[in-house]
Parts: sequence; C-alpha cells; structure tokens
Amino acid sequence: MAKASEIKVGNILRFNGELVTVIEVLHRTPGKGGAFYLDKFRNIKTGRIVEARLATDEQVEICRVETNDYQYLYEEGDHLVIMDNTTYDQFNIPKALFGPSAKFLKEGMNVIVSFESEEPIMAQAPNFVELEITYAEHAVKGDTSSGALKTATTENGIEIKVPLFVNQGDKIKVDTRTGEYVERVK
Repeated sequence: MAKASEIKVGNILRFNGELVTVIEVLHRTPGKGGAFYLDKFRNIKTGRIVEARLATDEQVEICRVETNDYQYLYEEGDHLVIMDNTTYDQFNIPKALFGPSAKFLKEGMNVIVSFESEEPIMAQAPNFVELEITYAEHAVKGDTSSGALKTATTENGIEIKVPLFVNQGDKIKVDTRTGEYVERVK
C-alpha cells in the first residue's frame, strides 16, 4: 500500500477492485481545507476514464506489473499461446487483449505482454509486420489515377488495400494499429 501522494503517471493501481493506469495527477491546495489530489485513471479492461479525489494520506494499492517479450506460438480457440523466451514457459492469453492487431500475428513473432500476479492484463503486437501477398487483383491498364488501390490477400488470409504495383509473391509491411499498407519490402 502507498499514499496518494506517491502516485505517479503510468502507475498501475487497484482502484475500487479494478485495475487502472494513472494518466493524470493534479495536486490542489485550496485556501480553505486540506490539500488533495485530483487523479484521472484509465480502466485497463474497459478503457473507461475515471476521475477520483484522494486525500494526500489516503492509502492506494500500487500493483506490480511485469512486462516482457514473448514469442507467439499458435492460436487455440479464443486464446493465443505464447512462450517466455528465457524460461520456455507457455501461457494462454485471451485474443481480446491484442484487439484488432491479433489477426496480423504470425507464428514465431515477438509480442509484449504484461502480467499482474500471474494474470495477463495487457498485450501488444509489433507496430509493423511483414506479410507475403498470396493473391492480388490484376491492375487494369489506364486505371492509374493518383493513389489508385487494389485488393490483395496476405499469407494469413487478410484482405488489404495495396497500390497497383504490388503483385502476388511480394512482401509488404503493414501497420498493425491501423491495418494499412506501409511499403513494399525487398
């Protein structure tokens, strides 16, 4: 347990039974009454923002969170199996923790996962992945207006819009946060 005066931005707390991350800390000293803290927390599971008014000596629980690199092995139902690169321990992580970027994961890829007392609470895929094009529509001659895009399918079955010069067999770089084409990889 720690005092409210020891809270810093980025800390992960257990507040009202929920895990939250601190996004803002404001210290207020009104002319009348005692000093207090106005804090903003983001709920880790729901993403909702909560505001709280804490006395300077109020007790809060700062959670110990371990964040490490893990290797993604395979998908098993609604879970993804990852492996610790040093101990070779395997963990089942809910696919929902990765959000929409889960569809871009390839076997053997490194991911970042945060655990709080043996429970996975946050997961992050790499920002960019390289995928091979398995099918691409043919570019139509004359369809060369600026920024023309066509649909292509990647090795893991995702359809993505790519420029006309990208062909079957090419490797492309994709932004996992937006799902958009970035560049062709040589």
